[in-house]
Parts: sequence; structure tokens; C-alpha cells
Amino acid sequence: MNEKINVLDNGYVRLTNVMGSDLSVVNSARVSYDKESTELDEKDIRLIKFLAREGHTSPFRHATLQFEVYAPLMVARQHWKYIVGSDHTMDAWNESSRRYVTEEPMFYIPQADEWRSAPENSKQGSGSTIDIDEGADFTEELMDFVEKGEWLYNDAISRGICAEQARLFLPAYGMYVRYYWTASLQSVTHFLNQRLAHDSQVEIQEYAKAVYSLVKPKFPISIDELTRTEV
Repeated sequence: MNEKINVLDNGYVRLTNVMGSDLSVVNSARVSYDKESTELDEKDIRLIKFLAREGHTSPFRHATLQFEVYAPLMVARQHWKYIVGSDHTMDAWNESSRRYVTEEPMFYIPQADEWRSAPENSKQGSGSTIDIDEGADFTEELMDFVEKGEWLYNDAISRGICAEQARLFLPAYGMYVRYYWTASLQSVTHFLNQRLAHDSQVEIQEYAKAVYSLVKPKFPISIDELTRTEV
């Protein structure tokens, strides 16, 4: 399986594995009555809607999905926050480490028309985009900062410093990291409900949209019933 959606400038979300379907949710619920469906019908769809509406969520944890994600650290850490804070058990997360990996670092650098102002009435989030000429200045400054950090990192490596310390020279928040995320269908929709919200960080919204687009064809009924935010 290699279904992939590109996100931001160099990032992506790739669906690497799926276990189950909407039918798995139905049969997990019906096992209490020793019943099993072999093909999804209208009665099964009504059952999924009932389970989601009434908060009977355990059947949705019998389906799992695995993703490979390549995202700036600021996105990955926000994503991780909702994994560790979730009570939907059996999530797994494995991430590449620059203790061992010395591949060419990649950084997220917003274009001139992508810089956003601070919000007027909140301590977090962002407002409207700023003037493009001013944005161009910030893009250039960030590129210079990244270039300097990369030079210092490579210099440290070439002079024999271990990778786990040399990485201190790399600008962290915009640097891309690669990770595998395996989660139940319920946990995936928990993430989507949080990160598709209009007031969430724009960059992680783009990753949530990619996850939604990959999950929707696999669980068309369940995803619509469990996801509260329109995409």
C-alpha cells in the first residue's frame, strides 16, 4: 500500500497499512449477540450511526490504520500531544532520530505570502496574512538562519562531533521529522476532530486534511459519523 498525499512544501502523509473496514466495526459490535455480517447493508449502516451517536466507541477500536508522516517538528509535536493525551489505547509512534540519522536535513520555510499576523483577541493561533513584501523579508531571514545552522551542523560532524550533539546546531521547529503513527479508527478521528477545527494551527490542519482524505475511502460510513468537523 502506498497511498500518499503531499503537504506543505516538502511534507507528506502516506497510508502504509489498514486493518479492517466499516464491516469490522459492525461485527465487533454484533459479536455480543453471536451475529456476523458478510456484506455491509442499510441495517449495518444504521448500527454504525447508532454506535457513534450514543458514544459506544469500543467497536471503532477494532480497526487500525498505519501512517508514515513527514512533517516539521512544530507539527509533529502538536500531533504527538493529542496521541499521549488520548484515552484511545493502542496507539504507537516511532520517529527517526538524529542520534543515528545524518541524512540531509529538510526545513519548512513559508513563502512570502504565507506569513501570518498574531491574532488580535487570543494568545495563540494566527490572524490574517501579512504584506507580501514584509513576508519576503521574513522568508529570506529564515533561509539565512537555516543555512547558518546547517553549516555549523556539518562543520561539527566533519570535526568529529557525535551526531546526537551536532544536531544542537540545527534550527529545530521547522526541521522535518519522519515518523510512523499506528492508531485505532477512534483515535484517528479524535485527532481529526481536534486538528480540523478552524482555530487549530494552519499547518497541522493541512496534515489532518490529508489524513482524512486517506481514511475516508477505507471507512466511508464510520469516518462521517465520528468526525464532527466538515472538511
